[in-house]
Amino acid sequence: MSTRLNSPILHPNGRAAGATELNWCRAVVGGTGIAVLAILSSVNPDMHISRLKNAIHKLQNLHPILRSRLHHNPSANTYSFVTTASLSIQINHFNHSTTAQILQGGQNISPLHLILEHELNQNAWTGSSTSFSTKTDVVFASTYALPSAARWVLVFRLHAAACDRTTAVSLLRELLTLMAVEDEGEREITMNKGEISLAIEDLLPKGMAKKTLWARGVDMLSYSVNSLRLTNLKFKDAKSPRSTQVVRLLINPDDTHKILTGCKAMGIKLCGALSAAGLIAAHSSKCQSDHHQKKKYGVVTLTDCRSILEPPLSDHHFGFYHSAILNTHTIKGGEKLWELAKKMYTSFTSYKSYNRHLSDMADLNFLMCRAMESPGLTPSSSLRTCLMSVFEDTVVDESNDQRNQVGVEDYMGCASAHGIAPSIAIFDTVRDGGLDCICVYPWPLHSREQMRELVDNMKCVLVDAGNNIVDAET
Repeated sequence: MSTRLNSPILHPNGRAAGATELNWCRAVVGGTGIAVLAILSSVNPDMHISRLKNAIHKLQNLHPILRSRLHHNPSANTYSFVTTASLSIQINHFNHSTTAQILQGGQNISPLHLILEHELNQNAWTGSSTSFSTKTDVVFASTYALPSAARWVLVFRLHAAACDRTTAVSLLRELLTLMAVEDEGEREITMNKGEISLAIEDLLPKGMAKKTLWARGVDMLSYSVNSLRLTNLKFKDAKSPRSTQVVRLLINPDDTHKILTGCKAMGIKLCGALSAAGLIAAHSSKCQSDHHQKKKYGVVTLTDCRSILEPPLSDHHFGFYHSAILNTHTIKGGEKLWELAKKMYTSFTSYKSYNRHLSDMADLNFLMCRAMESPGLTPSSSLRTCLMSVFEDTVVDESNDQRNQVGVEDYMGCASAHGIAPSIAIFDTVRDGGLDCICVYPWPLHSREQMRELVDNMKCVLVDAGNNIVDAET
């Protein structure tokens, strides 16, 4: 007798998706939450394809969720993960001519950038099959041969329910380790064999997410009402079908050091400075005729909960274990970056100190689901939930020597955002001392020119603020 997908016992090697994972399953169908890691290499894959396959196979052995499938019951709209011992990631190969077609029309955009965007808009998780056994892999891998040089791009495309940013970062680091030292690499990676880890809701410390029915109702009403008052970037085209595009923000190591010095001096993390720069740049573009007109903006800060779960999880536990805090801020124009950054970061940490990232998890999941079901609840049916999202902790990557060892020249990683999402989602990394931000946005709701201008303004605000900190210290 088959077991119902929404029952507690699904399969000897499976479990039901948690509430947060379930929301991602629904969001990915609409185009938000397709996580992509794209790696540019100068090593010919034909020469090292066996090593690559071996490394991916070891990753699947180390992380059961990478050899899992999402099973969907369309009639009940439920999802579950089922892990199999024999599932192997198949690598799709795209030759020079196929890659050249994908790269057509890329005006002053690098091939890595264009392939990243292409993969962000490949959705293997859409469909309306009525079969009870509907199932798809949670990860896909592809290689693209670049037409103009002996270089290629390796891409992993993962479902957000199985991959948050910490997972993507660990996947890259573990892959480089396995590729660099092959048989010895596995010893350097924390093992996580057996069943996939439980959902975040099942690992929350007792009482931390508890909230009375009255408090939940008040908070839900507050979130709903406040969302109607938030200011958005100007929408260029709110009716045409959407896809995800990205703009890259790069700051050299010297200027990055000054910005990080400013953050340290102010007692804040980089997310505070990025959020403040985003709001200053957005307000400047929104209110060019009157920079002193007050506007209210929403910022979502995503925080990794692994360390506070019971039992605590390491960065090597793959899955989605982030939660979100939504703060609103009123901008009138003329704000100084460090003052605004301090204010915004303090607001975030205050919410976090009261465990709002845990107690509000169910509320935000519910509202996200309602917005997906009824886009008309959002401005111009845009599905924009706030102006921007940032991560509390910045990824720091000093693995240049290891990357060179396996021929990795560059990489980009982020998730799609043309369904329900902010107007701009920032995935930040300090790589070899320089700040590298992948800024994701929905197109044509926002245009590339519009977002380039916004990101360029953010860069100017950050660099100027960093110089001001240095000048003040000297």
